[in-house]
Amino acid sequence: MNFQRPSLLAARQSILPSLWDLIALLLVVGAIVLIAYGERVTTLPLSTLSATPMSLDPANLPIYALRTMLRMLLAIIVSLIFTFIYAAIAAKSRRAEMVMIPILDILQSVPILGFLTFTVTFFLNLFPGSVLGAELASVFAIFTSQAWNMTFSMYQSMRSQPKDLEEATKSFHLTNWQRFWRLDVPFAMPGLVWNTMMSMSGGWLFVVASEAITVGDTTITLPGIGSYVALAIKQQDITAVLYAVIAMLLVVILYDQLLFRPLVAWADKFRFETTSSGTEPTSWMLDLLRRARAIRLLLVPFKWVMRLVWDLRMPALPRLGSGKANPEASRVIDWIWIAIVIAGAAYAAYLSVEYLRANIGWADVVTAVVDGFITLLRVIVLMAIATIIWVPIGVWIGLRPKLSEKVQPLAQFLAAFPANIAFPVVVVLIVHFNLSADIWLSPLMILGTQWYILFNVIAGASAFPSDLKEAASSFHIKGWRWWFKVILPGILPYYITGAITASGGSWNASIVAEVASWGDTQLTTRGLGSYIANATTAGDFPRVVLGIAVMCIFVTLFNRLFWRPLYAFGERRLRLG
Repeated sequence: MNFQRPSLLAARQSILPSLWDLIALLLVVGAIVLIAYGERVTTLPLSTLSATPMSLDPANLPIYALRTMLRMLLAIIVSLIFTFIYAAIAAKSRRAEMVMIPILDILQSVPILGFLTFTVTFFLNLFPGSVLGAELASVFAIFTSQAWNMTFSMYQSMRSQPKDLEEATKSFHLTNWQRFWRLDVPFAMPGLVWNTMMSMSGGWLFVVASEAITVGDTTITLPGIGSYVALAIKQQDITAVLYAVIAMLLVVILYDQLLFRPLVAWADKFRFETTSSGTEPTSWMLDLLRRARAIRLLLVPFKWVMRLVWDLRMPALPRLGSGKANPEASRVIDWIWIAIVIAGAAYAAYLSVEYLRANIGWADVVTAVVDGFITLLRVIVLMAIATIIWVPIGVWIGLRPKLSEKVQPLAQFLAAFPANIAFPVVVVLIVHFNLSADIWLSPLMILGTQWYILFNVIAGASAFPSDLKEAASSFHIKGWRWWFKVILPGILPYYITGAITASGGSWNASIVAEVASWGDTQLTTRGLGSYIANATTAGDFPRVVLGIAVMCIFVTLFNRLFWRPLYAFGERRLRLG
């Protein structure tokens, strides 16, 4: 009997909940409470917003921060679903890619004010008299600042997969559905996680606009950090701005520790390499979830369902644009498809021209185009400066996993730091020292978007195969040769993904950067961003449409004439495997 007591004691200890189980259950209960709170406040009548106006009392900041956190979390979930669907179709279908990638370029370049102008009324009418309509409009606005970057990352990963992995999926006779979950998603995961962090952080720049919604003469202000910052800037309350920065820092830390650091540590197992990756990223939260038996039990049904879904042998759909079965028929279909696309684009252009011609003159078009070239010059100069600064720093951080883990929350906070919080300081300095607004307002355009370059370069350097690094070391490739022959070719697809998003984001940010204010003091510099901002303020809808159309054309041409050829070169000449 004495020999059985230790085993019985061990059995009892294995049955009893451990400390890890208690902590994990508390986190799960907390998540359920947050979801219940979010459901309750979004179903309230719209009149409750005016009954409880925004206040700069810092005691309200925890509730405001919670509301903003829930909006951004919902937006990132919707962005992830959109990414999987959109990127998969664009990467797998040549004909769909011809339309979907230019559309993505255009969507990326459409200012958030443009989305709000066209979508707020729709969501408010969808749920009349309810806060839910305004909340969905805010979530959609944040979604538009997150989804395009994530989709480009997924698309880039799916187009740059090594040939040997593709051959392996064919050898195992995987269907398109199985290949998506067993190859496409795992291979894209390291870069996608980093870009999801970047998208979450970049969304902070537009929280101010998304939480203070204007429909005609009516302004709907949703409780949140963004609307708190807008009110603080309007009232020139620098103390309230500092409170908002502190609250934002705490939110970023929570997201980093509870969500993104566990994801980074988990996604490290999907890195493509044939040798050891060195030091692996760690996360106390991921360790807690792995040690808690209660969490493992709760995840069993979820894992079973997901495994059942992933293993489905769905009937293979025809690969559009493969052109292998019948080249002649494929060419005919290509021409028909191109004709349909051109006809649709021509009809849309005709409608736009007719609308603009009825409301504005050629002088307005010339003004908008000239302003577009001015903003283009700013974007090119700022992108060159950001590339020179952040590519070496991103490579240096990405090749050091321990350093990358420590820098991650700092980079997240810097990326999450809304550029419009820095506007008052810049405005005061420009006025005090009598500086040129044309020059010194320009850096505000890239202040919030330069981090796309840094995050993507870090992701590329972190995913760079260790066997290639060891091969370069064996051949004693060092100095400039190492940069131009080894690391820069390896991270080029990642850099281009970040640069395309940073470039589009800079155009978008020009609307708030070329018109900066602090209280009653306002500085304006000429450019397409200020053209759209001033037209929006004046309620001049035709000129808003003209400005958005010109910006879309500039961004699309810039991407197609520069970034896309560079991306195609990287995909063709610098593909691993």
